[in-house]
Amino acid sequence: MTVYLSLGTNLGDKEQNLQMAVQHIAERIGHINALSAFCITEPWGFDSDNSFLNAAVSVETDYSPHEVLLITQEIERELGRTIKSSDGQYHDRLIDIDLLLCDDIVLETPTLTIPHPLMCERLFVLEPLAQIAPDVLHPLQNITINQILLNFRQKIG
Repeated sequence: MTVYLSLGTNLGDKEQNLQMAVQHIAERIGHINALSAFCITEPWGFDSDNSFLNAAVSVETDYSPHEVLLITQEIERELGRTIKSSDGQYHDRLIDIDLLLCDDIVLETPTLTIPHPLMCERLFVLEPLAQIAPDVLHPLQNITINQILLNFRQKIG
């Protein structure tokens, strides 16, 4: 199964934070198929003086989506993340790993929703994802990631 993850950090040595996350993902989840460029972005959903560094990664894995979620949460904790965003309350963070897509799986449980419910509203997710998966179809919208990005850019002007 191919999973697509979004990575973000806005504290500490941001480049090293992303590189360490990618290394842990490769060691524990599976083979990295593609890694986007690291993109500097502004905070989304909260005010902060710290810009973000974001990326997207494609990983080939034998794990289930729930297992991938648990592993990414473990990696976040090990890399120093202590507070998880909830109920629309976002915070500065050393690392954030979001599970965006898993092949064409659509899933909604109390702990995991795939595709990620906010991915199409976040430029910092769409731009790096479009670098590595422009032709991948969003399983609910049935259009490519590149088309979602183009539509979003038109919407925000």
